Amino acid sequence: MARVKFTKDFDYKPTPGTTIAYLAGMEMTVKQDCADKAIAAGKAIAADKPRKETDNGEKA
Repeated sequence: MARVKFTKDFDYKPTPGTTIAYLAGMEMTVKQDCADKAIAAGKAIAADKPRKETDNGEKA
């Protein structure tokens, strides 16, 4: 798994009959294969893991 931020719309096709559409601006954890293909296509960049929030809503 890898965390990426999509800079442009990207369609990931894990199997011939399946397409997962990611929109520009989305930041999420995806399968490593998806991340590799999106980055190679120039449609995503690697992103850091999100910081966890504390009980009072502040970043840890």
